[in-house]
Amino acid sequence: MQTVIETNALCKAYGKHLAVDHIQLHVPEGCVYGFIGPNGAGKSTTMKMLLGLIHPSAGQVFLLGQELTAKNRLPLLRQTGSLIESPSGYLHLSAQENLQIVADLKGIPHKDIARVLEIVHLTGDRNRKVGQYSLGMKQRLGIAMALMGDPKLLILDEPTNGLDPAGIQEMRSLLADMPETTGATVLVSSHLLGEMEQLVTQVGIINQGKMLFEGSLRELQRHSRGSLTLRVLHPQKALPVLRNNGISAQLKEDLLTLPPLRDELVAGLVQTLADSGAGIVELTRHTKSLEEIFLSLTDAKGVS
Repeated sequence: MQTVIETNALCKAYGKHLAVDHIQLHVPEGCVYGFIGPNGAGKSTTMKMLLGLIHPSAGQVFLLGQELTAKNRLPLLRQTGSLIESPSGYLHLSAQENLQIVADLKGIPHKDIARVLEIVHLTGDRNRKVGQYSLGMKQRLGIAMALMGDPKLLILDEPTNGLDPAGIQEMRSLLADMPETTGATVLVSSHLLGEMEQLVTQVGIINQGKMLFEGSLRELQRHSRGSLTLRVLHPQKALPVLRNNGISAQLKEDLLTLPPLRDELVAGLVQTLADSGAGIVELTRHTKSLEEIFLSLTDAKGVS
């Protein structure tokens, strides 16, 4: 599979502190890639190096199959849209006027404005002053600016930061469809795993400047499986079934807490419990928090 972003031992040092420590990043074409880590993990620093906004201390960046250099930075960035930190825009101007300025700066025909406004669902508000926009609308305008010129790659730094639940849902829906609606590959950062799980297909987890995990969402979900809570009408009928299947369970009132189990095992267990007359009322799978996944990955890889 072709990669649109690749880094080779990418580092950024500030004095003796390595903010980004030999990062190996691989973003396949046509995906939404979630770059996940706590605040201060090195996400924004990495993204700025991908865009040539800060210089690496060591290592290489490859965008769209080419190494990013001082000579080809501008041609490569013309094929890349980005939203780093807060969205920019003149508050006293309308979205239409802001996008006209972006078009002129990029040398893009004004007819592209209608296309990007449609994608981010701002067509009906194109003539409103941006100062009257909600934060979610400003974020969507920032993405519209990034989409000007039909880029092959979008790099978005925490685009859901500060949004209310409705704004997060709208942004999630917008970004999940982006490869299909625009043909662009999307790299999006966040410190919220739950938010990313509903959006991305590929994941990279960074902590203290080091990559702890990179792979498909499916692979990550194996790490994020937590315990199961089973509520039954007749716990005393359920306990022998669990014991016979080699599953330890803790009983508190009518709730049984089970260890993490594979989906196939859960499906068979539910059927067996139903046949036993245990009376299943509810089954809840608990997803590990991002912090818990960090800890499990750190322990597994010996990263301190």
